[in-house]
Amino acid sequence: MAEGEDRIELKFRIYDGTDIGHSNYESSTTVASIKQRLVAEWPQDKSVIPKSVSDVKLIHAGQVLENSKTLAESRVHFGDLPGGVITMHVVVQPPAAKKKTDKNQEEKVKQNSCLCSIL
Repeated sequence: MAEGEDRIELKFRIYDGTDIGHSNYESSTTVASIKQRLVAEWPQDKSVIPKSVSDVKLIHAGQVLENSKTLAESRVHFGDLPGGVITMHVVVQPPAAKKKTDKNQEEKVKQNSCLCSIL
């Protein structure tokens, strides 16, 4: 195996079309470690900034990549584009704030219900 054969050049496109994190990665690199790097290198002048790795989703070939998988396991094709760069899309999706709990909703239903008895 020639040197550099299991490496791939990736860049990541964020919501406004800006490319970040342009670098070479090994096939054994995990998606979580790439996300950590992206969060650390995120441009601070953007209106949307991820706070943690869980806020970031990587999309390649129409699929959301899982944190626990490596690039090879995620089927990122190494060597298909000699000298080419693969672009992955980055979506920032902060966890939604928790709304009222089910218990509170059940209490409201109980308050609004009618308790009539026909004898």
